[in-house]
Amino acid sequence: MRASQKDFEDAMNQVKLLKKDPGNEVKLKLYALYKQATEGPCNVPKPGVFDLVNKAKWDAWSTLGNLPKDSARQNYVDLVSSLSSSPEPSSQVEPRADEKPAGYETLVVTSEDGITKIMFNRPTKKNAISTRMYEEIMLALKAASEDKSALTVLTGIGDYYCSGNDLTNFTDIPPGGVEEKAKSSHILLRNFVQCFIDFPKPLIAVVNGPAVGISVTLLGLFDAVYASDRATFHTPFSALGQSPEGCSSYTFPKIMGSAKATEMLVFGKKLTAGEACAQGLVTEVFPDSTFQREVWTRLKAYAKLPANTLRVSKNIIRSREREKLRAVNAEECITLEERWQSEDCMNAIMNFLSRKAKL
Repeated sequence: MRASQKDFEDAMNQVKLLKKDPGNEVKLKLYALYKQATEGPCNVPKPGVFDLVNKAKWDAWSTLGNLPKDSARQNYVDLVSSLSSSPEPSSQVEPRADEKPAGYETLVVTSEDGITKIMFNRPTKKNAISTRMYEEIMLALKAASEDKSALTVLTGIGDYYCSGNDLTNFTDIPPGGVEEKAKSSHILLRNFVQCFIDFPKPLIAVVNGPAVGISVTLLGLFDAVYASDRATFHTPFSALGQSPEGCSSYTFPKIMGSAKATEMLVFGKKLTAGEACAQGLVTEVFPDSTFQREVWTRLKAYAKLPANTLRVSKNIIRSREREKLRAVNAEECITLEERWQSEDCMNAIMNFLSRKAKL
């Protein structure tokens, strides 16, 4: 039995009552099905490459081809029904009462044994960094810089450490268009990386799985990086029409030499944990089966050292390069603002969104 017009209208009203944002991918599907159900196959001109939002909508609608209106209506009703009946996803980590998860939607933040732990908590999105997550990481780092812990650790919940920038961030285009979006993203990224440059305590990355993009480039600003042997490190900037960030244009050649850095940052070579360790990007690699136990045992021992002494020692090591890193960060963000408005980048993002929008 096909969904009636009343079922369709009820479903449209139900969408407005959803308590949780279903995400850009689902919203594109809903838009496409709505247009197909009410107007039929897409027959409007394709928007220009720089009109990101409308092009994503056009691509989602056009992928439905000649799907009949009644089938599109039924699919719309079924999709809304699945959203309405889906239980809230539970976090893979159950924080204790003293672990302070309040105030964060995309992170779990804990503080115990002298360690503040900041955990990326978007496991269903491979811990991709949304705009909200960028903002929350900055808030968490500021709080950690002022608390009584000796160390601050970043790690991921789920199979991934972090899959880098969530490309659906680019679909939220302000009234000023792509130029305004690129400028605001420039400012956000510059401030975000600045938090890592200026962080006053030892900062540790516990890389529990694959790391991509900015989650990799930032590692040059950490004081130690411990990785599971199933972790990988990938910076596919050229394929996305983008350029290096996180001060990696400076830190990576310094860490691994210019040839190896070029292979990774320009040609997008993916490194295994062992390769990343051999090139100096990773401090030590552990078997995945014992990774968590071995790393946290070590970090708890480090956290017993005098906290003020750790701060002072880090400052001596890092202070000589802080101004250089700030300048590199500013230069990288200016370049990225230009790249984000380029045809190369626009096409790469639209191809990504088109793949995600397919039913």
